[in-house]
Amino acid sequence: MAKLVCNFYSYVLNRAVDITVILPSVTCPESLGLTGEPASHELPAEFPVLYLLHGFGNNHAQWTGYTNVEMYAEERRIAVVNISAENKAYAKVGGDDFMRFLAEELPAFLKNYFPVSDKPEETYIAGLSMGGYGSYIHALTYPERFRAVGTFSAGVSINPKTFAENPLGASPEADPEYNPYKLAEKLKKEGKTFPKIYASCGTKDPLYEADKQYADYLKELGADVTWDEMEGYGHEWRFWDAQVEKFLDWIPRDDEYAKRGKRSV
Repeated sequence: MAKLVCNFYSYVLNRAVDITVILPSVTCPESLGLTGEPASHELPAEFPVLYLLHGFGNNHAQWTGYTNVEMYAEERRIAVVNISAENKAYAKVGGDDFMRFLAEELPAFLKNYFPVSDKPEETYIAGLSMGGYGSYIHALTYPERFRAVGTFSAGVSINPKTFAENPLGASPEADPEYNPYKLAEKLKKEGKTFPKIYASCGTKDPLYEADKQYADYLKELGADVTWDEMEGYGHEWRFWDAQVEKFLDWIPRDDEYAKRGKRSV
């Protein structure tokens, strides 16, 4: 496995940004000498990719620091990309257009610098808390770009324009452009297909009722929604670690690496 921390200049944000890119090994180092698998760095195909979004107060480093996502990615042969979106909720806030950065510039940068796929059927997005909100608004705004979306303890009531200053009191009604309910209604009205949705929350999380209600609403609109909850868990990393592994096992895949199956590391 390769874990690359990359700093590059964003033409959308007009400054340098940090990202972490996890690339699975072609040959699993731990299996050499045990399975007879020949060592190789030659890729049979580009890797499917998961854009994995952080929560409030975090950056590109937290997912790899607090969870086993590197091991999960290696086992399942999938690339994972983490970015630093500050507390801007992956939307356009003031002069920072993280909506465009994540939707347009980042995929173009990755496609040209890393062996990751840009095919919609091999592209996924997921996130925790603020990142769950970001996953919803991107997947519902650009449903044709993602095969599936995952949200873990999503902040469905975030208002990006006030969130950084008032993270506990934001209301989506003040910003309909990024309201997950209105985006879902718009998608339905336009006759577009929802990406497959995986939504989850711990039963002791303050966001549980709002998350469950939104998942049920998406089902009413005709979306294919899988809901998962874990008894006794709150807004915490142990829950998100368990959920990202569940999500990676849940996502529909028929890429070249999926055909090879999950491997032990």
